Amino acid sequence: MLCITSSPSSSPVPLQPQRCSRARSDRAAPPGISSGGNVCLSAVSVQCAARRSGPIKVKSFAQIRTSSIAPVIQHLTIMCLCKVKRKFTIAATVQENKTMAATKDDVDHLPIYKLDPKLEKFKDHFSYRMTRYLDQKCSIEKNEGSLEEFSKGYLKFGINTYKDGTVYREWAPAAQEAQLIGDFNDWNGANHNMEKDKFGVWSIKIDHVKGKPAIPHNSRVKFRFRHGGAWVDRIPAWIRYATVDASKFGAAYDGVHWDPPASERYVFKHPRPSKPDAPRIYEAHVGMSGEKPAVSTYREFADNVLPRIRANNYNTVQLMAIMEHSYYASFGYHVTNFFAVSSRSGTPEDLKYLVDKAHSLGLRVLMDVVHSHASNNVTDGLNGYDVGQSTQESYFHTGDRGYHKLWDSRLFNYANWEVLRFLLSNLRYWMDEFMFDGFRFDGVTSMLYHHHGINVGFTGNYKEYFSLDTDVDAVVYMMLANHLMHKLLQEATIVAEDVSGMPVLCRPVDEGGVGFDYRLAMAIPDRWIDYLKNKDDSEWSMGEIAHTLTNRRYTEKCIAYAESHDQSIVGDKTIAFLLMDKEMYTGMSDLQPASPTIDRGIALQKMIHFITMALGGDGYLNFMGNEFGHPEWIDFPRDGNNWSYDKCRRQWSLVDTDHLRYKYMNAFDQAMNALDGKFSFLSSSKQIVVVFERGELVFVFNFHPKKTYEGYKVGCDLPGKYRVVLDSDALVFGGHGRVGHDVDHFTSPEGVPGVPETNFNNRPNSFKVLSPPRTCVAYYRVDEETERLEGKAETFGAGKTSPGTIDVDASPVKTATAATKEREEITDGKVTSGGKKDDSIEDVSGKTGKKFGRQSSDQSTK
Repeated sequence: MLCITSSPSSSPVPLQPQRCSRARSDRAAPPGISSGGNVCLSAVSVQCAARRSGPIKVKSFAQIRTSSIAPVIQHLTIMCLCKVKRKFTIAATVQENKTMAATKDDVDHLPIYKLDPKLEKFKDHFSYRMTRYLDQKCSIEKNEGSLEEFSKGYLKFGINTYKDGTVYREWAPAAQEAQLIGDFNDWNGANHNMEKDKFGVWSIKIDHVKGKPAIPHNSRVKFRFRHGGAWVDRIPAWIRYATVDASKFGAAYDGVHWDPPASERYVFKHPRPSKPDAPRIYEAHVGMSGEKPAVSTYREFADNVLPRIRANNYNTVQLMAIMEHSYYASFGYHVTNFFAVSSRSGTPEDLKYLVDKAHSLGLRVLMDVVHSHASNNVTDGLNGYDVGQSTQESYFHTGDRGYHKLWDSRLFNYANWEVLRFLLSNLRYWMDEFMFDGFRFDGVTSMLYHHHGINVGFTGNYKEYFSLDTDVDAVVYMMLANHLMHKLLQEATIVAEDVSGMPVLCRPVDEGGVGFDYRLAMAIPDRWIDYLKNKDDSEWSMGEIAHTLTNRRYTEKCIAYAESHDQSIVGDKTIAFLLMDKEMYTGMSDLQPASPTIDRGIALQKMIHFITMALGGDGYLNFMGNEFGHPEWIDFPRDGNNWSYDKCRRQWSLVDTDHLRYKYMNAFDQAMNALDGKFSFLSSSKQIVVVFERGELVFVFNFHPKKTYEGYKVGCDLPGKYRVVLDSDALVFGGHGRVGHDVDHFTSPEGVPGVPETNFNNRPNSFKVLSPPRTCVAYYRVDEETERLEGKAETFGAGKTSPGTIDVDASPVKTATAATKEREEITDGKVTSGGKKDDSIEDVSGKTGKKFGRQSSDQSTK
């Protein structure tokens, strides 16, 4: 077993990362440094520049210094059970909701330089992009009133109904003539010609007919325009609903005017839940969330899946594939209609029902938003508005810069005024109209760099991040977006999918950062997949695992995950399936002894997810179904699989069937989420590995396939009495019950108080534990005064659980291996570990539950 310590030095020591040679732009393993800390900035007023729609040219940007510099990371030393607390101070203050000075002197003294002094070598770059951001923001404020008003574009563009008529506006500067057509005029636009203003915006006002809108709710519409000698029909760019005739193979989508009467509009009933200290995110795809081989609906997900998520103690749901996409197998990442709810799963009102139901359960909802590119489709996508005009008159860049060769999609011109309006309004629309609590930005690496991360292995050298390869237009857009979202909703959660490890991506905009709250720790799943595919258990390096889990940027928060949807798409497998493969088809019955493969697989599946959660970041993410070890892979209906839905669904019956072992992995997932709910260790900056402390807990992980460590000394900061609070080897989680939960672990002093070099691995106290192979156990420090006042002995003597008990959803254990029978005791017909009677509970999913957690020391383990 190993431990990683943090250096007490105020100057971080570089740790050379390995070069990555991956060609895929979404799989590089980023370098970084650990998290923690806050910085703020004083602010004054700024002058505004005039509106412009083209990129700003600054000659001095070509003089940006790009000298090589290794990444600044927290110094991590691999040794046996050591820890030194790191302290730091930053003399910077903040005044929120003000703007920063645009003068050269102010821009040149950003707080990020105190946070990471090595960034100062790239001051030219930061000064340039901060000036660009301030200039763009103030230009918007001068010409549009405010950034908030600018982001209400959906109330001006598209089809909007007013008291005296219906108004339709569309930005299409390349069009020479334009008409609005649809069911309302029998697709004949001769009487509905539109007018164009000096900014290339076409508009038309249609009076009501007999007091009712001329364009009825739920009727089809299209924008018809002429360029050159040809007329073309396109779906309105700001359309809020789009449908397709499913009976016609390859049929194009139609735009649908969505404006239901008040009696049919969904009215939200529940407020947004407050922002948690750390997000525990359940990543989900509504369409594939049902067990039947078909596309699931928003209402089915709300009624059937949300209660499961809540029962497993997640606090956040992240929804994929919400924006309309004509190609289902794109997983929602080739968006055709940015303001339209994916019609496969229902209507906009159905989606509102889903979000409101989540809020009623205390779940926040994030949306997977795709602003990194757009579908290449012409007839039903935004690309249809590109008819060969210049980039200043298009949503996209022209030529190679406007095309992503790996994704076969179009790339936005983020310097264009109307593109900024479109994208910023898109964020606000989803947040205001559907009550989303934040976003996960997809493809951020592609946005950050002109090379889009293609065939680039990021080594951590800072010149890879801050050079002419950086797409400053896109960075400025993201700074505007993050500033806007946090101003509209202070508790918004914004996550970036970036694999490059760009410094200050997750620092506030006013400090000089890009403004995201979290980035996904994408190197972690790559490490686990590499180990599971290419290494024998005996070859697993605790040092490599520890480094991967802790290798993140100082003061920038990460969302850790062992696997997401990426790891289980066609061609790959879930972690459980990699571990157990074909034996999952025949060996998961709890009515027979587990084979060595199944025993190993369940043990490591629990350990991999728990150590990733406990050490890997400041939040945790799991993809739908992986909490119980969903087998196989994901494959959307397509020509290559004869349009089958068999691998595009979730087999909930596996975890619901009492005699199958999937219930153990699900129960452990439920318990480890509850553990963070009790102790908030994810939001704590106190962390070490593989025996480590975080928050109030001490964690012990033993990945050895065979060796048991008996009487293993564990260092800790505080003296007292420690007990087991979560154990992956407990019978309720399908383990062997080898760790006694009724044991009190008393600490012993180590060395001279206040003299770290005399302590046990720099800790003044220690206690001893039993650590069986392939187990992970968390210990908590008992508050003996509270326990005394609550009458511990009497409580447990009556067969009740302690106040700190963690509730888990699991069926009674019916069988046990020979190795654990001598440690079991039958109580009222139920088998439990350590002789503790389990009290059934009723959780939100309505299933029988077990209470697992702190057990009394006055119960003997036989």
